[in-house]
Amino acid sequence: MSETLIDAVDAGDDEGADRKSVDDDGADRKVVDDERAELKKFIKGLSADDIKSGNWFTKLSAQAMSSYTEKVDWRYFQERYKDVPADAIVDQRIKMASRYAALEGGLSAGAYTATVVATLGSAGGASPATVPAAVTTMMVDVTFITRLQLRLAYDVAVLYRVPLDLSDPEDMWKLIRVAFTIKSGETVQKGVTKAVPAMVRPLIKRFYSGEVLNAAKALPVVGKHLLQKNVIKIGIPLVGVPLAVMLNRYTTLIAGRHAQAVFRNEARVIELAEGMSRRSRHPQLMLWVAWLVIRANRKMADDEALLMRHLVRLVREQHQVVDTQLAHLVDIDPAEVWERIDAASGDLSDILDVADRVAAVDGDINTREKAVISELRDRCRRV
Repeated sequence: MSETLIDAVDAGDDEGADRKSVDDDGADRKVVDDERAELKKFIKGLSADDIKSGNWFTKLSAQAMSSYTEKVDWRYFQERYKDVPADAIVDQRIKMASRYAALEGGLSAGAYTATVVATLGSAGGASPATVPAAVTTMMVDVTFITRLQLRLAYDVAVLYRVPLDLSDPEDMWKLIRVAFTIKSGETVQKGVTKAVPAMVRPLIKRFYSGEVLNAAKALPVVGKHLLQKNVIKIGIPLVGVPLAVMLNRYTTLIAGRHAQAVFRNEARVIELAEGMSRRSRHPQLMLWVAWLVIRANRKMADDEALLMRHLVRLVREQHQVVDTQLAHLVDIDPAEVWERIDAASGDLSDILDVADRVAAVDGDINTREKAVISELRDRCRRV
């Protein structure tokens, strides 16, 4: 969310968007109007080629996050929601973001004439910039929702204390992927019916249908993808203001819930790694055992890779242990791990606990993981 919107959210009624007073509604409308006016200035600085090529997204993402990340961090939220659990704050911010999206949807839809909508529909959304009357209205809508969802996803990451360095291209891409459900189209479609009213589901499913953007990390490609989605939204014949409002509201709600699921899960894995490192009496051995369990079935889930990455980081930071041999390892040999176990001394219950937690991080423990843990338990008892 923008710095204007974020302050408005913090000033909002804790009872939720649907219980706001008339005065609050007027204040919200002013905030959205101000945002739209700011974005109109941004759009005036774009060329037709920027819009067609998707380069508008490159410029908007830089503008959207530069000053925002300087202001918004975990302490920022703690000052406004002192001692409130992250889940509660995230829930409120998602609801408020979807409300602002709905307000903007109504304003944009009201600016489209039947002729413009018909023209966009007949053009198939292939060249939106060839319809001069629609360009500004359409771009205000798409940039408003884009910036709103990008900042909302960042808020969620911050609230769950998931570290993101947006000067790092990988972290920036991660934020973009989460904010716009890129490479998650199937997951989103499966979860859609649980998040929106029955009457809106067909329209929402149509919005998310079509080709899923997978791995193209070029920002203009993302811009073209988002613009195409927006044209689908406004190009559906007879989409009136009510449907445009609901589309904006529920696509933002879905994006927020998706960000919550992704970053909350990552926060869970980080919390798990922190606990394991803090309790470990054998930090270097812990890394070898964790890696042996992860590689037990030759496949590696995302949560397992994430857990190992944070374990290595935490052991380095908290125990000053750097294991270059493990870092350079291609195939782990169980025999070497058993030798390390046999050479260890003292209570190894912390190692057994690590094995159990690592195996369960991605769900049910499989047969090969159980076999490794069983062997590990037998050897730890002999030490």
